[in-house]
Amino acid sequence: MEHILSILIFFPAIAGVLGFLINRDGIRIYAITITMLEFLISLVLWFQFDSSQIGIQFVENIPLIPEFGVGYFLGLDGISLFLVVLTTFMTMIGIVSIPENTKDMRELLLTLLFLETTMVGVFVALDAILFYIFWELSLVPMLYIIGHWGGEKRIYASIKFFLYTFAGSLIMLIGMLVMAYLYFQATGIWSFNLLEWYRLQLPVDYQLWLFGAFFLGFAIKVPMFPFHTWLPYAHGQAPTVGSVILAAILLKMGTYGFIRFSLPLYPDASVYFITPVAILSIIMVIYTAMVAYAQKDIKQLVAYSSISHMGVVMLGIFALNPEGITGSIFLMISHGIVSGALFLLVGVIYERKHTKMMSEFGGLASVMPRYALIFGIMMMASVGLPLTIGFVGEFLSFVGFYKISHVMTILGGTAVIVGAIYMLGAYKKTFFGQVTKEENRKLSDLNFREYATLIPLTLLVIFLGVYPKPVLEPVDKSVKAVVSIMHQKAITEEGKNTIPLIDLSKEIK
Repeated sequence: MEHILSILIFFPAIAGVLGFLINRDGIRIYAITITMLEFLISLVLWFQFDSSQIGIQFVENIPLIPEFGVGYFLGLDGISLFLVVLTTFMTMIGIVSIPENTKDMRELLLTLLFLETTMVGVFVALDAILFYIFWELSLVPMLYIIGHWGGEKRIYASIKFFLYTFAGSLIMLIGMLVMAYLYFQATGIWSFNLLEWYRLQLPVDYQLWLFGAFFLGFAIKVPMFPFHTWLPYAHGQAPTVGSVILAAILLKMGTYGFIRFSLPLYPDASVYFITPVAILSIIMVIYTAMVAYAQKDIKQLVAYSSISHMGVVMLGIFALNPEGITGSIFLMISHGIVSGALFLLVGVIYERKHTKMMSEFGGLASVMPRYALIFGIMMMASVGLPLTIGFVGEFLSFVGFYKISHVMTILGGTAVIVGAIYMLGAYKKTFFGQVTKEENRKLSDLNFREYATLIPLTLLVIFLGVYPKPVLEPVDKSVKAVVSIMHQKAITEEGKNTIPLIDLSKEIK
């Protein structure tokens, strides 16, 4: 299908504009239909993707500002393919999950459609300016979702979310402009084409500074310690669908940026900063896991657990080998599915009780057995139980980083132990024992809408945990291509490189 990436990007936005013409009674069905069609288009993209090929596919390249090298340049490989599919799938699930009595339903649904456009755009843009535009535009719908449909402290949470991520993005933009200038210095041509930037052989001192500029933009989005403080507020105040999209997709934009930009552009700097990044990641893993253990609010527990698992993703990325990076990408996908499901499950009980405090529950397994079963499966996937989707990515990430440092891998692995402690503890308080509140005996089990969102996620958790090959194979080929670029750029002896590189140290006077 020609221009399938453009269709994927702009179909939700166009549908969002037309959605203002739909009456409020029909807007829910309209939005669900649009997101289902968007998901089906992404499946067509997956089926047409040639896993035997290593390079970028479905390329669209139209010059926009030729004199400055800015273009409408789209494409994807095995790394971005599954993040696009995850985006369309989780957006569809999120929209289906919205209760029918939600205030300002039409505005919320149309905002989510515009948000979907920006998220897909981030994962397929190969022009740095185009990437930056989609990256920044994604902040606006989420700011509105948290600020309008959030809890009591929603204004504070939404502004903090925006200011943190926007500040990091501005520094990243400076790095992009410097990269374009360096490319101009080396070739006499302005370009924001990411694939052209891959050819630059930057001196190490240049790499260190530019790595730092991109690091701030991506690390705040992940979010890495100590830039993580915006996320618990955002999750705590966001409506359920906002938390689902935030955890499942928006956080992955940061880790994706490291793989797409930082590693291939600055391989020497990536090696130089392995230890500092690993230390921050391990602090992120252990500290946020301990904070999660101390939570009394079950949604905050899931939020801090989400940060802890993203620390494992960062360890996999900075293993700088195919095993670690492939594992980190699979863990991004599994984290998106599992954390999204956990936030949905928290939303289910919040709709019934209007509280997220674990002390208000107890013995729910006898009252809501099907809900308890699915919650248990997702909890086990979260702690990385073998034969669930959570195990595969964590195992590969740790295997990859074990080649870098045995001690740091063991420290990072404590996330599995601490995660099991706080997750099992929360499950025990909420579901086992006697029913501690008489009003809880009247709680209803899952309804049709909740089944429609949770059963597909549960099936994916089990299927990809048992048989991850459909995802791992295309991802692994693309990851090996990224690692190959890193190795080639790190080798400067004449005749060793297999791609044409521009040695900037020789070009700049």
